[in-house]
Amino acid sequence: MILSLLRKVGPALGAASLGLTLLCAPAQAATVEVPPGTLPFGVYDPDGDFADKPGVVIEHLFLPWEDVYLPSLNDADAYALERNRALLVTVEPWTWSRSERNTAQYLRRGIASGEYDANMTAICDVLATLKSPVTLRFAHEMDDQSGQFIWSDWNPEDYISAYHRMTDLCKKSAPNITLMWSPLGDENMAEYYPGDDYVDIVGLTVFGLQAWDQAKYGHDRTFDEIFKPRYERAAAFGKPVSVAELGYVGDQGYVDMWKNRVRQEMPEYPNLVGVVYFNQVEVYPWPEGFGTPDWRIKNQVLK
Repeated sequence: MILSLLRKVGPALGAASLGLTLLCAPAQAATVEVPPGTLPFGVYDPDGDFADKPGVVIEHLFLPWEDVYLPSLNDADAYALERNRALLVTVEPWTWSRSERNTAQYLRRGIASGEYDANMTAICDVLATLKSPVTLRFAHEMDDQSGQFIWSDWNPEDYISAYHRMTDLCKKSAPNITLMWSPLGDENMAEYYPGDDYVDIVGLTVFGLQAWDQAKYGHDRTFDEIFKPRYERAAAFGKPVSVAELGYVGDQGYVDMWKNRVRQEMPEYPNLVGVVYFNQVEVYPWPEGFGTPDWRIKNQVLK
């Protein structure tokens, strides 16, 4: 399973192969390399920048549970197998089309009534056939209060009930998958913890945007400044911890500071088993006019 690969150091698939088209700025000429260090490393990589890069052990995919061509998961499986990578599959409970996405109330009621049972079962029936180790990350960042996701900022009891129902269905179809519960990492994350039986690994989100740091904090924040409090909240559950989404953008000094730190194994993070880079343009605008940062490693250094 994914945990075993994360504990040892060793696409071009990603969302692009699963039906999502992203409009990106032209790529700048830059060297794309795995950050230095020994902590296991993964990528969400729809551009395929890491297709032939050694040292990548996790291939991250995003897919909605509506309007997705599920047989493409078999292509992702073949891609990962060829590169000796495990699959981290983030299932987002909505459609690809922003104009057709439901409201939180509709989604909550639909899950509780069983309306979406078939969606989850269809995905997990395919996951059960894959040969790569598979980790399911369902309805991530449920503690986020920004309004980005219609499954976030619910009453905790409602979210936990929905998470239980959907992961129970998935385990019934695919009993060998690993479950990643993946909050943003905010102070209220523990309210959404679904219980030890429903969590094999805790995933966190860590993004460093230099312009945001300077405007909001008056200094360049380090990886540890953002990650440490989130890690401490996650480690309290006694589970392995990973960074499920990682990105950093700024000038050369800022990028180097992050790059040279994110894969270093440190005694203060004994439960940390890996990091997964989000090698794509941000899909949801940051507040207050900070736009959609381009997290892609080939574009992350700003002049």
